[in-house]
Amino acid sequence: MEFVLLVVMLTSCAAAPQDLSGKMFTFPQETKQAHVKLITSRQDFGAVTLCQRSFTDLKRDHALFSLSTSSNPNDFLIFWDATNGEMEPHVGNSKVEFGDKDYKRNMWHSICTTWDSTSGLVQLWLDGQPSIMKFMNSRNISGPTAIILGQEQDSHGGGFDLKQSFVGMMSDVHMWNYILSSCEIRNYMDYRSFTPGNVLNWKALEFQIRDRVLLENKEMTCP
Repeated sequence: MEFVLLVVMLTSCAAAPQDLSGKMFTFPQETKQAHVKLITSRQDFGAVTLCQRSFTDLKRDHALFSLSTSSNPNDFLIFWDATNGEMEPHVGNSKVEFGDKDYKRNMWHSICTTWDSTSGLVQLWLDGQPSIMKFMNSRNISGPTAIILGQEQDSHGGGFDLKQSFVGMMSDVHMWNYILSSCEIRNYMDYRSFTPGNVLNWKALEFQIRDRVLLENKEMTCP
């Protein structure tokens, strides 16, 4: 009976948006099945700001955020290229590389990425430090989306690769359909008050857990 209950828990679907303040998703093992699907009704993006926190000990490549549409599995992807030591935002069929980033293992990192289709500019913030802005040829992201944490999509909603899966913890995922101001990004980075995401809001998140992903209390620093 306990095993059956565990299986039900690990394949649960959130019936309504939940406030995940003080919570985190734990991905405890390398797998090509376990993931969290994040649900939004928005289907057209001319700009994006994405902020999230993660903790991992992985030495290999892994995806931090994967948004696909039916026309492109990598319409908005944040990917760590361990071989080259680069954080790589992908939009459509394009990507930019941000190297020389202090993305250390076994510690929490706060990561924000901004992209604007009008200017083509992409910027990455890591632990409060902004990168330069880089140009990327891109178009609007449009169509039904599949947003996945824990895996990188090679097809719309699937095509997962064991060696690109995420192992560790993730928390505080927010997404906006506009460029967040630098002051708001700094507030997010510093755990101060900020405007919650209007696409994905960690305090009102609709999600589905598939396979072994656990929703746990986030570890807090003791005084």
